[in-house]
Amino acid sequence: LTFPASSARVKATERFEAVYPLLKEVALAGASGSKAMKQVTQQIFTFALKLAGEGNPVLAKEATAIAIWSVTENVDCCKHWDNLYKENLAASVAVLKRLVEEWKDHSLKISSSPSDSATLNRAMKSFRLKNEEAITEGGANVSLYKEADKSCKVISGRLSGSGCLKGTAITAVVLAAAGAAAAVVLSSNPEAMTELKNLVDSLDLDQYVNAITTALKN
Repeated sequence: LTFPASSARVKATERFEAVYPLLKEVALAGASGSKAMKQVTQQIFTFALKLAGEGNPVLAKEATAIAIWSVTENVDCCKHWDNLYKENLAASVAVLKRLVEEWKDHSLKISSSPSDSATLNRAMKSFRLKNEEAITEGGANVSLYKEADKSCKVISGRLSGSGCLKGTAITAVVLAAAGAAAAVVLSSNPEAMTELKNLVDSLDLDQYVNAITTALKN
């Protein structure tokens, strides 16, 4: 009703378009992380993914956005997506491409949970296996599988890079904390204190952590 073909537009279409944003906000509102909301997001994702492959570009764009919202709200949608991937290949390509394009908008929420990052990464690896198999076999959809694989590769790389940088940043912070604790213990030994200070200075931890923080923001 909100996104009909141009030839099917009526006066009611404009009225519904006016209230659609509010209806969407109400429909997608809920207790984030609750069991009921997780079930709802999986249902929403299923419908959105199917519509993301529709020929109507306006409808497909909106459905793609909602599919991505579902994944970021409940990453378990990825498990469901894995089952729907092949039969909704064109839609999956659209969702993957848009997720890559809007990565900065969603990466903070996705990467804030190591478990969520791992779930999404497993989905990308599963998609890539399906892509590789289909590309090897050949067929009418090879170009779509190749396009999907490019996006999967980018997303996997970003997820892996984020995890690596976070782990390195944590290590740097632990080293700094250990140095501070050792300084207290060794304060009565000037020679040992000087040696420790030289070691910490050589690591240049402040600059290291700043560089990592900047990389994470990007």
